[in-house]
Amino acid sequence: MTAADTTTPAKVPPPRQAPPPPLLAAPPRKRPSSGTGTPWLLLAPCLLILALVLGYPLVRLVTLSFQKFGQSQLWGFQPAESVGFDNFTKVLGDGEFWAVVVRTIVFAAGCVIFTMVVGMLIALLLQRVSGWVKTLVNIALVASWGMPIIVATTVFKWLFDADYGILNALLSKLPGVEMIGHNWFASGPQGLAVIMLLVVWGAVPFVVITLSAGLTQVPKELEEAARLDGAGAWGVFRYVTLPILKPIIVMLTTLSVIWDMGVFPQVFVMRNGHPEAEFQLLTTYSYDRAFVVNDYAQGSAIALLTVVLLLGVVAVYMRQMLKIGDVE
Repeated sequence: MTAADTTTPAKVPPPRQAPPPPLLAAPPRKRPSSGTGTPWLLLAPCLLILALVLGYPLVRLVTLSFQKFGQSQLWGFQPAESVGFDNFTKVLGDGEFWAVVVRTIVFAAGCVIFTMVVGMLIALLLQRVSGWVKTLVNIALVASWGMPIIVATTVFKWLFDADYGILNALLSKLPGVEMIGHNWFASGPQGLAVIMLLVVWGAVPFVVITLSAGLTQVPKELEEAARLDGAGAWGVFRYVTLPILKPIIVMLTTLSVIWDMGVFPQVFVMRNGHPEAEFQLLTTYSYDRAFVVNDYAQGSAIALLTVVLLLGVVAVYMRQMLKIGDVE
């Protein structure tokens, strides 16, 4: 045997295969265009209804506020005359109007503050009670929320009646208190306080239900971590719960301001259709100017100024929501 026979032959590596040619990218598929007019076509019925229900009255309101329009123009005895900004000049130069504006702002602010505070307290309490208690409270809230305003106002008129009111009878049972025959509507502040309670009573259920839904989204882990760090109940609410609920609170506050500045049936029915001067809010004041004094132009001007005030509230709401969106 020779040395050549005992030598192990070297392994020859297999030849490298040429890489496959690159696959050509398939051209992107074009989505079938549904047309830019399709969304507008679907929205057309809704926009038409909004234009008829909201658009026409608003345009008519603006038109009347720049005209001289009274009972003669209403019956067609005289044509409506354009007077420019005379109606706004008379309204803004009237001291009674500014007193009504201040009264409306104070009334709405009180209603909003009490509604949000009471609603938040009830919503927090509902998170700490048993299931059947929560169910009973929710049923009561929905029942009170669904009660018609006229019915609720009639109930409150009976509760605070001077001669037959149950509240005066209950308060008179306290030692040293004599409330039999007390008229809660003898003065404006007391009467508006009663109407404020009526408004808050009707608005609290919506706030409680909405905040309760928001509280279910607060992570329990964050609350436990805050407690482990030494935070008390107030600290957990301020630094954990409140920031998470801020978008909901901003929305509810804005809606409450809009609703409470537009309060009309509560005042109108509570005062038997003839609110006294110290009970006048912007809505009732505009109604009296239009349908009691028969000056529809000035009533429209007051209503338009009220709309402008509410648009300012909406602008603040939109700004806050945009800030919250930027932070998130």
